[in-house]
Amino acid sequence: MLDSIIAAALGTESRGSVPVGGGCIHDCRRLRLTDGRSVFVKVARGEKAPMLRAEASGLARLAPHIRVPAILAQGKEPDGTCWLVLEWLILREKTESSWADLGRQLASLHAVTRRSHGLSRESFAGTTRQPFLWDRASNFIGLTPQDNTPAGSWQEFYIERRLRPQIRLASANGHKVPEQEILAAAERLLACHEPRPALLHGDLWFGNVSALPDDTSVVFDPAPYHGDLETDLAMLELFGRVLPASFLEAYGEFPPDRYRRRPLYDLYHALNHLNLFGDSYARMVRSCVEEMR
Repeated sequence: MLDSIIAAALGTESRGSVPVGGGCIHDCRRLRLTDGRSVFVKVARGEKAPMLRAEASGLARLAPHIRVPAILAQGKEPDGTCWLVLEWLILREKTESSWADLGRQLASLHAVTRRSHGLSRESFAGTTRQPFLWDRASNFIGLTPQDNTPAGSWQEFYIERRLRPQIRLASANGHKVPEQEILAAAERLLACHEPRPALLHGDLWFGNVSALPDDTSVVFDPAPYHGDLETDLAMLELFGRVLPASFLEAYGEFPPDRYRRRPLYDLYHALNHLNLFGDSYARMVRSCVEEMR
């Protein structure tokens, strides 16, 4: 039934769908249409529906600046089920050329700035038919809500909107986290660091980057906000990844001391993994804390 509803929204009929990979949160499927097209469909129900709405909003924000899957349609059913239709992409392994393309695209994204760190609600052109997917400022990092309320400084934003909520959640989940040591280190490392508020992907780990057959890079599943561009770069290097020289050369100039802050930026994701997946990530949290000393 839902396949037919989605196909009708695209002006055609369904030939059926099959489950596909595309993340562990939503129901993902490849929908074949009678006009010969295939499309990628994500479906979310219940408490996961806001996550899909946030993803659609994030894709819309990034689309003018970096290659993301194009949004073809979206909808909400009477029972609250939300669905999002994206273009079907043929993906390839990343190459030196695609990494260079990612470097250029990411530099273009990071060149989009605002006056404050965070994200504000705003409308998007061409979305008056179904605006419920598009006006979100806060979003999610995995399953965890991510508060993007603007703050006056980067230090305030990162401590109050990123670290402190994860620390509180960890404590509520029964994990012992050295809160005072973490916050003191964050204050020290960010005391004289006031980066311009760059538009960020926000969840730019290695698995959210792929390549198209023409070596264009494409990114997925954003959790955007305006903040320190070093956080996107740090996440690309998370879990020991080494950025290729082609990416580094294409991206351009890097902050000379960014590696001083990388353990601090890694810590946010280490804490989030601890909260999502449990004690197996406690060691990663301890390692980040030790590197910040």
